[in-house]
Amino acid sequence: MTRQQRVAIIALVVPLVAYAALRGGRSGRDGLANAPAAAPVMDATRPHQERIRDFLLRAAEQMPEEHFAFRPVPEVRSFGEILAHIADTQFYFCASVLGEENPVSENLERTHTTKADLIEVLESSFEFCDRAYALSDAEATHATEVNGRTRVPLLTLILNVAHNWEHYGNLVTYMRMQGLVPPSSAPRS
Repeated sequence: MTRQQRVAIIALVVPLVAYAALRGGRSGRDGLANAPAAAPVMDATRPHQERIRDFLLRAAEQMPEEHFAFRPVPEVRSFGEILAHIADTQFYFCASVLGEENPVSENLERTHTTKADLIEVLESSFEFCDRAYALSDAEATHATEVNGRTRVPLLTLILNVAHNWEHYGNLVTYMRMQGLVPPSSAPRS
């Protein structure tokens, strides 16, 4: 991991931990509770994954199938390839966090091309990651050695969220180019 990547991850972690600390003792109607949250770090991290999950799945549902092959220029991924890339990466990141073999050995960008297939594999990647985002604070922050490198699961989970948001930004542009309002800009109902 480069110094820039470590700094970026720290920049993401510090606000999450601060938010968790501030939020830790708040619940109920009056915003007060007798005890802090049991897992403030993961409780602060999980909503970011849930929010990007919602936006990505809604964007996939909203985009007409004929535009899944759309790419603004030949050098970039198509709308559908971005969704497959996100799913591929989620399986990879979450398998490493869980200490499991990646359940996907195929290149999803090449094997999943229809809207239905892409939505299904994207949903499956989020479901697989649910177990990783359900880790306790102790499990998520415990450093382990993997292939001679120190890994902290929380940092991988935050990197996953950041990666998803990065590519959602691509999808927003693609949707706008097709005259669609992306989920994050749609009026709330």
